Amino acid sequence: MKKTIIRLLTWLPLWCAVLPVQAAVILQYHHVSENTPASTSVTPAQFEQQMAYLADNQFNVVSLQTVVDAIRTKTDLPPKTVAITFDDGYQNIFENGHPILKRYGFPYTLFINPEPVGRANMMDWDTLSQLSQEGATIANHSYRHGHLIRKQEGENQAQWEARIRADIEKTEAIIAEKTGHNVKMLAYPYGEYNQALRQLLDNMGFVGIGQHSGAAGPYSSLTAVPRYPVAGPYADMATLKVKLHSLNMPVAAVDGEESELIGRNRPTLTVTLAGDDVRTKELMCFIQGQGAKAPTWLDANTFTIQADLPLPAGRSRYNCTAPSRSQNGYYWYSQPWIQANPDGSWPAE
Repeated sequence: MKKTIIRLLTWLPLWCAVLPVQAAVILQYHHVSENTPASTSVTPAQFEQQMAYLADNQFNVVSLQTVVDAIRTKTDLPPKTVAITFDDGYQNIFENGHPILKRYGFPYTLFINPEPVGRANMMDWDTLSQLSQEGATIANHSYRHGHLIRKQEGENQAQWEARIRADIEKTEAIIAEKTGHNVKMLAYPYGEYNQALRQLLDNMGFVGIGQHSGAAGPYSSLTAVPRYPVAGPYADMATLKVKLHSLNMPVAAVDGEESELIGRNRPTLTVTLAGDDVRTKELMCFIQGQGAKAPTWLDANTFTIQADLPLPAGRSRYNCTAPSRSQNGYYWYSQPWIQANPDGSWPAE
């Protein structure tokens, strides 16, 4: 079986004990408002409660760049490390979110699309420039929040790659001109990516930030960094507390991780774990829309998981979790999937 290596501790065999490494939880927000869609929103009161929890419980809130640097160098982060991110650049972030973050002294990253900047309900460049001077990092979310993996009609692979490269470079240049920031981090619009897009970002020297859940750490790929979306039912404090204490699943190798499903609507994912801190007998996977399913173990370190029913068109995930033997908290690993309709069209958003 051909395996794609994500993270491998080459100085220790897989069967040896590997001490758990400290990871980071990256939170993803869109709106801080009472008047926006619940599925992408937290209220100002909820956001205040969440930030107060981080402060009162002495979480180490750092910039996203700090987390990325630690992943790149395989460096342990202090316990209870958190990074805060926002997507899209809505005005309510400035009005309702930023004052709370500024009061607590928390850094954060704001992923923006230049095309809608200054439109109704969106921040303008003066506001973004102000935020960049008051603790926010402004980063790339593509020029107009398009579905980057989708080819245009008649477009071949080379043409698609040239178009997406130009989009990312244009966006990065505008952000640098307007704010002085040039961090080369792209948050995938809608959390959608495939292997071709990941490879393009890697070739360009960019980090790719997703929307699939899990703690980030040495075992994370820099072209598929996980984040926990915080909105709607996922804004509940009890649920959020569990995620804030989650651990970076020690994934040494994975097979079947191509996120774009073409000709396979029941994808098989095979994962090899490093070390012995994962309580493998308690590992459980959750298939979006189909509930919990126990994996099949191929050996002491390798499991495989496959949906019982075809996954629907659009976006879905496999989420796998297991408790740690040595720490309080659950290891968490998520694999996103995206597929078109059978006729090749895409579902309406």
